[in-house]
Amino acid sequence: MDMSDVQTHIPAMSRTRSLAWQGAGWVFVGLGLIGAALPIMPTTCFMILALACFTRGSPRLANWLLTHPRFGPPLRDWQHHGAISPRTKRVAVAAIGLAWVIVLTTTSGWLLPIAVGVVLSGVVMFIWTRPNGGPVPAEVLAAPTEERA
Repeated sequence: MDMSDVQTHIPAMSRTRSLAWQGAGWVFVGLGLIGAALPIMPTTCFMILALACFTRGSPRLANWLLTHPRFGPPLRDWQHHGAISPRTKRVAVAAIGLAWVIVLTTTSGWLLPIAVGVVLSGVVMFIWTRPNGGPVPAEVLAAPTEERA
């Protein structure tokens, strides 16, 4: 293999990697859409994962997600402030509480419910300690996605 083979191989790997990131992003968008319809599944965390994938694979798709009228605002809050809105925090904590009640009522013994409770308590603490968000500067919204990354 000479140097010209290596140079022509790198763009192909880069394209393959980009397509893989885009594919993973679409999987997470799909899971997020399912979560929007079913109260049992989260939406925002899947959209955050989709944004991370799209940022690596397609700035155009990342920009589409960030400017989406429904999903864009919470994604921008997370991206720029590490923030979760108070309403989303309440819904998430309620869903986590419901999940724990389901574990308590459907399992026998005490070890699994305690272990699940400890893990879920950590998740609740993480959620409640995130900031509530703030305005995203207009120049950030107007900047191309590549400059934000």
